[in-house]
Formats: sequence, C-alpha cells, structure tokens
Amino acid sequence: MAQWTIQSLIDGRMTVTAYCHASACNHRHVLDLEKLRDRLGPDASAMHDDLTPKLRCSKCGGKKVGLIYSPDVARMDADRMARQNRYAKVKGD
Repeated sequence: MAQWTIQSLIDGRMTVTAYCHASACNHRHVLDLEKLRDRLGPDASAMHDDLTPKLRCSKCGGKKVGLIYSPDVARMDADRMARQNRYAKVKGD
C-alpha cells in the first residue's frame, strides 16, 4: 500500500476534510495542507492513523476526528483551463 505524505497530497491536488465525531458537534473543516506541511514537514505521513492523533476539533475541542480525502476539483479545473488557454494562445485562437 502506498504511503501518502503531506506533500504527495498537495502535489496530487487533494483536499482533506476533518470532521468531528462528537454527536453534538459534527463540525467539518478543510485542512490547510500547506500549513500542515510547514508544521510537520513535507514527508510527514498523511495517513488517517498517523494524522488524526495530531488533530483536535476547533469547535468543541474533541479528539474523535475523522478524515475525508478527495480530489480538489476546483483546483484541477483551474489547472485544466490554464493549460487550454496556453494551448489556444500557441495555436493562435
């Protein structure tokens, strides 16, 4: 199984959302991967079991935190549009 690092998630244009398991809270927050990289280092493991012990809910302070990993579609779309614009400029459109 491949080991995700903070930097590999950034390079892969991924989004990580932390969510609180506390029944009265259910708070969600998208993690700032660049800040995590600066704090933990680019080669720090981004696997669920390695990352969640370092996290705490910013709303209730709970330590029962889960993670959802997903592609950052907005960032991928922006990159795709930039490539298309460069191609159109070279092509003369």
